Amino acid sequence: MHVQRRKQRNARIGIFGVGFHKYWDQFDGLLEELKQKLSLFVDQVKTQDVEVSNFDIVDSASAAYALLPRIKGADLDLLFCHMLTYATSATFAAIVRSLDIPVVLVALQPRKALDYTRASTYMQLCNDDFCSVPEFTGVAIRMGKKAPPVILGTLEDDPIVAREIRQWCDIAVVLHDLKRARIGHFGHPIEHMLDMQTDQAALTAAYGCHIVQTEADDLLKLYRTVTEAEIAAKRAEILTLFDTPDPQSDPITEKLTDHDLQICAGAAVALDRFVDEYDLDGLAYYYEGEAGSPLRELVTHLIVGNSLLTAAGFPMCGESDLKTCIAMMIMDRLDIGGSFAEFHPIDFEEGFVLVGHDGPHHINIAEGKPVLRSLAKYHGKPGSGASVEFKIKEGPITLLSHTVNAQGRFKFVIGEGESVHGPIPPTGNTNTRGFFKPDIRTFLKEWVAQGPTHHFALGVGHQADTLEKIADVLGIESVIVAPKGS
Repeated sequence: MHVQRRKQRNARIGIFGVGFHKYWDQFDGLLEELKQKLSLFVDQVKTQDVEVSNFDIVDSASAAYALLPRIKGADLDLLFCHMLTYATSATFAAIVRSLDIPVVLVALQPRKALDYTRASTYMQLCNDDFCSVPEFTGVAIRMGKKAPPVILGTLEDDPIVAREIRQWCDIAVVLHDLKRARIGHFGHPIEHMLDMQTDQAALTAAYGCHIVQTEADDLLKLYRTVTEAEIAAKRAEILTLFDTPDPQSDPITEKLTDHDLQICAGAAVALDRFVDEYDLDGLAYYYEGEAGSPLRELVTHLIVGNSLLTAAGFPMCGESDLKTCIAMMIMDRLDIGGSFAEFHPIDFEEGFVLVGHDGPHHINIAEGKPVLRSLAKYHGKPGSGASVEFKIKEGPITLLSHTVNAQGRFKFVIGEGESVHGPIPPTGNTNTRGFFKPDIRTFLKEWVAQGPTHHFALGVGHQADTLEKIADVLGIESVIVAPKGS
């Protein structure tokens, strides 16, 4: 089963080509051929389900200055500059100087190689995509910017180029949502978790997102409006998505009770309303409530509903961890999941570490059907209720810890490993057998040396390179924990 996104991934991407105006009178048909070349690239980008604005060809300094207001008015998340042929850097300088979005140079030759027996100046100009790349990167640095990244290859039938186009479009999707996100927050971090403390203004400064302050009572108010019909529909949805097996070795677990199913279904309906009412894109929460109160019962039954929302594209992060909520959103917008996770016990016999948490989780990346168990107690927290158990899909995995350095600036700590087949503890928590190179002892020692938080977002696939590029675009320090020499 798969939870459908409630909001589709999106980004606004601009494309313009560059050329040299003096060529047009010298070589008949060249301008038209380059426009067709630009059109082919635009069509490739459109296959990524992003909004594309084609700004045509810029061939002089005056054309660059004239285009700049249009680019700014398009509210773009990323701009591709297609190096159609040689172009002077004046076609680029004013644009790159004035923008605060990523600009990616694209140098894609129509031919894999010139036909040297028939070569001509015209043929060379049609394939001169790389010629002015050094001039463009150099002038970007003169304008006080970083050298733009470059996609280099051929215009068609180039899998490396296709992968890099997709990667940059995914990055644009992340940037699009981060700078517009409304992340809800209620409660507080668990008192002694000092690594969870987050400056909310710093999040806005770094990413553009807004933290929406709400109260746990706001959710309780909505919970009281939920109807029996809505609860019945949500119960059916939950039972379709999850297995509810008998308990195994853990004495605090039992088969999902009807009481826990009823409460978590009602809580899930209330959470759906909560997200809509406050126009949220995610939530970080932790609240205990008075023992025996309706609020305590509600806030200790959020794991199931929040796991459903996380899978639907709304990262919901426990223990009031705003930083990891952002990390989960980044992974979700890359379409690789983003489950709430931490390190659990190490298996020194087989050489792996269990990676998981007590919720919430991105159930769309589960290996097989996820499980619900009723827990008599939540370890270290008040209350009891339904909890989600699964391991993530077997194969490559990526970890993203969103932490803060000694200067108070955000930092990405990134790792890649493998989720490998094998049993996990039947405790009502997620747990994945995570294997990391060169070996588990070395990896974990090097991981903690980077000052991560104890939480991180866990996704499928190997995406360290993409996360590093996102950090670079945002001006965030990043480190990939990897074997020496890799």
